[in-house]
Amino acid sequence: MSSFIVEGGQRLQGTITPQGAKNEALQVICATLLTPDKVTISNIPNIADVRNLISLIEDLGVLTQHIDPHTICFEAKDINLDYLQSKEFREMAQSLRGSVMIAGPLLARYGKAILPKPGGDKIGRRRLDTHFLGWQKLGAKFEYVSKEKTYHITAPEGLTGCYMLLDEASVTGTANIIMAAVMAKGDTVIYNAACEPYVQQLCKMLVRMGARIDGIGSNLLTIHGVDSLEGTSHRMLPDMIEVGSFIGMAAMTGSNIVLENVGMADLGIMPEAFCRLGVTMEIEGDNIRINQKDIYEIETFIDGSIMTFADAPWPGLSPDLLSVFLVVATQAKGSVLIHQKMFESRLFFVDKLIDMGARIILCDPHRAAVIGSEKFHSLHATNMVSPDIRAGIAMLIAALSAKGTSMIQNIDQIDRGYEKIDERLNSIGARIMRSEL
Repeated sequence: MSSFIVEGGQRLQGTITPQGAKNEALQVICATLLTPDKVTISNIPNIADVRNLISLIEDLGVLTQHIDPHTICFEAKDINLDYLQSKEFREMAQSLRGSVMIAGPLLARYGKAILPKPGGDKIGRRRLDTHFLGWQKLGAKFEYVSKEKTYHITAPEGLTGCYMLLDEASVTGTANIIMAAVMAKGDTVIYNAACEPYVQQLCKMLVRMGARIDGIGSNLLTIHGVDSLEGTSHRMLPDMIEVGSFIGMAAMTGSNIVLENVGMADLGIMPEAFCRLGVTMEIEGDNIRINQKDIYEIETFIDGSIMTFADAPWPGLSPDLLSVFLVVATQAKGSVLIHQKMFESRLFFVDKLIDMGARIILCDPHRAAVIGSEKFHSLHATNMVSPDIRAGIAMLIAALSAKGTSMIQNIDQIDRGYEKIDERLNSIGARIMRSEL
């Protein structure tokens, strides 16, 4: 099991650039299945989840050309649908949460898809009902094959556009339904659609491929079905979750760093939320400078009540950021309530922060109250095991700010979402050693 050995208490100094957005990558890479033409995508993060998804679609028959470490040309002209019934496909798809995103494009182009229950983070229930209900409204039929533990999704007569009101504003659900609907007969209207920047990016890419989509950026999308799509080129956004992670690291370590090319226009309320947490930052064009010399103080609401940070559909805070906000609050002056609405197991990593000296009350699976310590390096080192990507990065932030040397095990979880995070942070003053023992 791979581990990080982290010597805490080091102030960071320098410039760092966020990687391409992981969540966008999983969508736009699967969208290449919609056309036999070449699609070139740049700013792709070289992380485990993305590499595994690319390997999966390569096994499905997609040709890839690696133009540079972060730019790949995809050509899905000869897809082997028989591979979907293989044991190898089931095992790979079950280990990768993003595998669910291939079903929408395959259903649109070939009228069939097979979907085993996908894997990913162990953060509670992540239901797929939104995907399934959307496809059913478009005319798809389902059969569960218990022997294989797979869903067989078919549309032998093709998909037909319709009106649908999504049961939740699911980002992956919205993306999957969009990809299924772009070549459906007639018009599809999706209300309560997710409108995160990643969904907007997918829609813009599809439009360049020949799709007709109205309402991009809103929660009401109208998709006019077309007969076919063609190739295009696409550049991915910076990863806003990584931007937030770096802001949290700088704040907790009392550091002076510059985040370059962060995509300010697509960060939503995240910078403002960090300011309410007391983090000092300056916006310099498309860069953010954090120079945290003093302890940050959490604001209260206007009536003096305790500040609450909760996840919400865009443009609210992403649930992927709440683990970072929680750990940053442990060294602040003041108190805050973290409310993780979406996933009931994502806050269970706080026991390790409590072991490090953090003052946290886990109220229930969704809420944690944090009482800040009012000083840098108030945490002390410990040994931890990362349960998922976002808890893993929160543990790394805590270890960087703590006194002493910490060990974080199961860092394969962190590698799933953060490219060479140890090398990049070491280049600006961190002391992180990777151990393969």
